[in-house]
Amino acid sequence: MCSSNSLYINPKPCKHLADYKVKNGMSGYSLIQECFKTTPYGRTTLEISKSELPRCSICSGHEGRFYMCLICSSVLCCLSPESNHALLHSQCKAGHEISVDMERAELYCSVCCDQVYDPDFDKVVMCKHIMGFPRTEIGVVESELRLSKRRRLSFGMDLDSKNMKTLFLRRDQKSKSCFPLVLRGLNNLGNTCFMNSVLQVLLHAPPLRNYFLSDRHNRDICRKMSSDRLCLPCDIDLIFSAVFSGDRTPYSPARFLYSWWQHSENLATYEQQDAHEFFISVMDRIHDKEGKASLATKDNGDCQCIAHRTFYGLLRSDVTCTSCGFTSTTHDPCMDISLDLNSCNSSPKDFANKSSKPNESLVGCLDLFTRPEKLGSDQKLYCENCQEKQDALKQMSIKKLPLVLSFHIKRFEHSPTRKMSRKIDRHLQFPFSLDMKPYLSSSIVRKRYGNRIFSFDGDESDISTEFEIFAVVTHSGMLESGHYVTYLRLRNQWYKCDDAWITEVDEEVVRASQCYLMYYVQKMLYHKSCEDVSCQPMSLRADTFVPIAGCC
Repeated sequence: MCSSNSLYINPKPCKHLADYKVKNGMSGYSLIQECFKTTPYGRTTLEISKSELPRCSICSGHEGRFYMCLICSSVLCCLSPESNHALLHSQCKAGHEISVDMERAELYCSVCCDQVYDPDFDKVVMCKHIMGFPRTEIGVVESELRLSKRRRLSFGMDLDSKNMKTLFLRRDQKSKSCFPLVLRGLNNLGNTCFMNSVLQVLLHAPPLRNYFLSDRHNRDICRKMSSDRLCLPCDIDLIFSAVFSGDRTPYSPARFLYSWWQHSENLATYEQQDAHEFFISVMDRIHDKEGKASLATKDNGDCQCIAHRTFYGLLRSDVTCTSCGFTSTTHDPCMDISLDLNSCNSSPKDFANKSSKPNESLVGCLDLFTRPEKLGSDQKLYCENCQEKQDALKQMSIKKLPLVLSFHIKRFEHSPTRKMSRKIDRHLQFPFSLDMKPYLSSSIVRKRYGNRIFSFDGDESDISTEFEIFAVVTHSGMLESGHYVTYLRLRNQWYKCDDAWITEVDEEVVRASQCYLMYYVQKMLYHKSCEDVSCQPMSLRADTFVPIAGCC
């Protein structure tokens, strides 16, 4: 893979930010640099006075979110779209559209009512961070808890100075073991922790890793063969090149974000998105591109794009008439399996009562997923044998297992009757090793008929059913706002990927986390992957990353 940065493209700034920079340049950024404050845990804010709370220059209120105008330094509040004094200020004074969100230290356009991204602004913030770090005799941060977590860094990483490199390499000197070079932090580009958490999973999923690192998607060839300048697999290939280059400084996937926005315009905003929806969206975009490029399909018609070859599975649904025993069977493709934390058919009372009994383990959730369920009166089966609608039982099972098994834990639920939503903050126990044999269609059907031995169509006995966990995406915080973090398991050691920051953690930390997405890989591939994860410097085309049989 080519490591050149010539293809980097920043998302275009809004018209108002572009006009501001033409007229004022960097002067506004420099004037407020001294007002940036960073907590020991990395939260960056804009602080004018240590003793007084900010007050709106228009209404003198001290509630809501506050913005400081970059032209006149007025402090303006925004309680709601209907009570937006930042917008009123920009309407009264031409050229005063750009301000700084004081709580998050990010640029904000009052007219667009959205955050705006400018790498020059982030350079100013990062320079302030570096100058403000507490120093030891060797000029680096004394405590890891004081590492400043900046949400968005320079896109081109112009701040790649000695101090920055020393800062991010500090973790290596303190690790219990050698810190794998295949780990690299990803800068937050403004509420993009959902993207960074999923990208870390994709970067370390063995089939995907081997596919891109063996140059199966060549950017140069793709550009020559296609007129489409925005190719998501090309941008993913670029991220693989950067992450596996051996460079430790955090990487900014702004080109990928811009490309994904163009392919998913309904999600093109700096607001927080759902990590699960993002994962499915990226898989769809890879399939759209790779599926067209690769005409090869198996005899059964399965798509051979890398997304399907990695995550594609098949679910079986059996609906059985309770009167005569007739069974209607359908098969549905899936890229992941969504599991309920609460019991099925929860009543409105259960929804409001947070003490309702949950499924406390992943195995319990899988048992519930494959348990026979009586369909409601409005879901009666039209029985071909009885020639009328009858009560029925529905049972799910897994017909085909993927190479990488993805579980989506339903932590966000909505009650139509009470017209309310909430997040389920319950803890879920999960094993590091998982045998999926009890949940296969062959096992479920045999159990249904008393474990009688009979020939089963498409018997999965030759398929590996043992899996090892390699990634967990967690969500902390509330329903409306929160933060995503990924835990990666490399060589049986866990690492926390929190945007730009990579730290080694014990497995107890992972087990205690609020898992949202869980990724298991077939055991054979996991052990092969452990052999491939080198702790020594490697070239971009390291020989250790060879294609694995069945992966690419």
